[in-house]
Amino acid sequence: MIEWVSQFPPIIQALFATLFTWGVTALGAGMVFFFKSINKSVLNGMLGFAAGVMIAASFWSLLAPSIEMAEDLGQVAWLTAAIGFLGGGVFLMIVDRLLPHLHMGFGSEYREGIKTGWQRSVLLVLAITLHNIPEGLAVGVAFGAVAYGLPSSTLAGAIALAIGIGLQNFPEGAAVSIPLRREGLSRRKAFLYGQASGIVEPIAGIIGAAAVLSMRQMLPYALAFAAGAMIYVVVEELIPEAQINDEPKKIDIATMGVLVGFALMMMLDVGLG
Repeated sequence: MIEWVSQFPPIIQALFATLFTWGVTALGAGMVFFFKSINKSVLNGMLGFAAGVMIAASFWSLLAPSIEMAEDLGQVAWLTAAIGFLGGGVFLMIVDRLLPHLHMGFGSEYREGIKTGWQRSVLLVLAITLHNIPEGLAVGVAFGAVAYGLPSSTLAGAIALAIGIGLQNFPEGAAVSIPLRREGLSRRKAFLYGQASGIVEPIAGIIGAAAVLSMRQMLPYALAFAAGAMIYVVVEELIPEAQINDEPKKIDIATMGVLVGFALMMMLDVGLG
């Protein structure tokens, strides 16, 4: 598979990879045709799993290569990584403040971002869409980085990242479509809204790949930027949502989800990368 993928330009590779992650989101959203509701503990485990994958990907697929590339380019590695990482977090924080959205499990009075008259269902989808921006960006940057032939950035590693992001997109797709069904939407609409939350990934992926291809010196910053954006999503949204309104003894399910997701992404990245 790696040989087949390598024949395409990096931007096309990033497009294929993010179309895959979007497709897995759609598969997860398709679970709404089989289930009308989802157990809260199962949902928490799913969100925890997604958080674990993103944490592991942020280090092995993004931060570690960022530091190695910064050293190869003669930059102050720790400073480059820190600037990029914090920049990614601040960027997502600004988007979070501006983009109208509503998190699962909260009433309409807790909507965030610019005030709008948009329906509750649209705001719920936008909350998940916010998660997918850094995911698509990370995959795009990883494939764009391969073009420079640096030892710390391999095609196998970029593919491993795409597979990991895709795996955690399946429960995310289900986590948005099934609650939308519970909100009163038809199964078809709940599916369409659920898969639509992943459409931003191919867009962000192409932007990420194109950006790093045109600015080699910015590549370590871009990798760390994507890592910071993903960690912001994990800490600000995924983990809190996985533990809200649940019995203390059941929070262990979300915690185990984080550990399993982290271990799986670590094995993918180390084994394939």
